[in-house]
Amino acid sequence: MSDADTPGTTAGGSLAESGDTEGATARNPVTAYEERVHRKLLVVGGLLAVLLSLSAYALLTGPIEVPLRSLPGILLGGQGGTPARVVWNIRLPRIAAAVGAGFGLAVAGTVLQSLLRNPLASPYTLGISQAAAFGAAVAIVVFGAGSSTTSSALDWVPYLVTATAFAAAMCSTAAILLVARFRPATPETLVLTGIALGAFFAAGTSALEYFATNVQLAALVAWKFGTVSGATWDANLVLWVTAAVAGLYFVRRAWAYEVLDAGDDTARSLGVDVTRVRITGMIVASFLTSVVVSLFGVIGFVGLVVPHIVRRIVGGDERFLVVAASVAGGALLVASDLVARTVIAPVVLPVGIVTAFVGVPLFLYLIVNGREYW
Repeated sequence: MSDADTPGTTAGGSLAESGDTEGATARNPVTAYEERVHRKLLVVGGLLAVLLSLSAYALLTGPIEVPLRSLPGILLGGQGGTPARVVWNIRLPRIAAAVGAGFGLAVAGTVLQSLLRNPLASPYTLGISQAAAFGAAVAIVVFGAGSSTTSSALDWVPYLVTATAFAAAMCSTAAILLVARFRPATPETLVLTGIALGAFFAAGTSALEYFATNVQLAALVAWKFGTVSGATWDANLVLWVTAAVAGLYFVRRAWAYEVLDAGDDTARSLGVDVTRVRITGMIVASFLTSVVVSLFGVIGFVGLVVPHIVRRIVGGDERFLVVAASVAGGALLVASDLVARTVIAPVVLPVGIVTAFVGVPLFLYLIVNGREYW
C-alpha cells in the first residue's frame, strides 16, 4: 500500500515527509528489534576485543621481556627459550585464571541479581565468600595447612584449603535452601538468610584468627586477599569446565530469568515454576562461585559491580546480559591483575586488593548516577 493509500496521509505525502524515525520504527517493529540486537552484539564484540587486547598486553608485560613479534611463534609452539617458558608456565595460566574467575563471579552476580530482583544481590550477600573464608581458616588453623616454613603460604591452595573452602561455601548454600523449605523462597527471605550466614561465618573466621599463630595468620590473610598468581593448568581446567557448564545453563534459562523480572505472579501465569527456577539458579551460581573462591581466594566486587555496568550498556535482556557480563568480568579481572603486578613492581599485589579499590568508588558512582532496574 502506498503512502497515498495510508489513512491520514495526503496525496502529497506531507505526513510521510514529516514522519520521524519513531514513526518508521512503529511501523517496522521487526526492524527496530533487529537494530537493538545488532547494537547489543556490537557491544559484546567490543567487550571481547577489549578482553583480547588486555590479555595480549598482559602476556607481554612483566620483568622478563617478551617481544611482540615473538608472541605468535610462542603461542603456536614454534619458539622456545625463556620467553616461551614464562608465557606458558606463568603468564598464560595466570591470565586464563583471571578470565575464568572474572567470568564466574560476574555471571554468578548477574544471575543472582536477576533471580532475587535485588540490585545488591551477589555471592557475598548470600554468605558464600564468607563461608569459603571460614573453610580456609579451618584448614589453615585447625588442620595445620599453613604451618610449614615454605616461602609461599599459597602452596596449599590447590589441596586442603581448596577442599575445605569449597565444602564450607556449599554448606552456606545448603543452609539457605534448608530455610527455603520452611518458608517461601522469596527474594527477601533468601537475601536475609544469606546476610545472617555471612555474619556467622565471618565471626567463626575471626575466632580462628584470634587463636592462630603468626605463620597461620599470615597464610590465612594471604588467601583472603584473593590472588591468581598461583594458578596452574589443572586449576584452570576445573575452573573453565565449571564455568562453561554453568554459563551454558544460564543462557538456556535466560527466558525464565527475563520473565521473573516482571514479577513472580506474571512468571507463574506464563508457566514458569518460580521456586524451582530460583532455587536451581542459586545452586548453580553458588557452585560456580564456590569453585572460584576455593581456588583463588576472596576476590570482591566483581560479582556486584560488573552486572550494573553491563545493564547500563546492554539493558536487561538476559540473553545478552549473561554473555556481556561474562566477557566484562574477565576483562575487569585481567586489567586488575595487570595493575596488581605492575603498579609497584617488583612487588605484586593480590588482585583482590585492586578490585576493592576500583570496585568501591565505581559502585558509589553507579549509585549516585545510575538508574533503577527493579
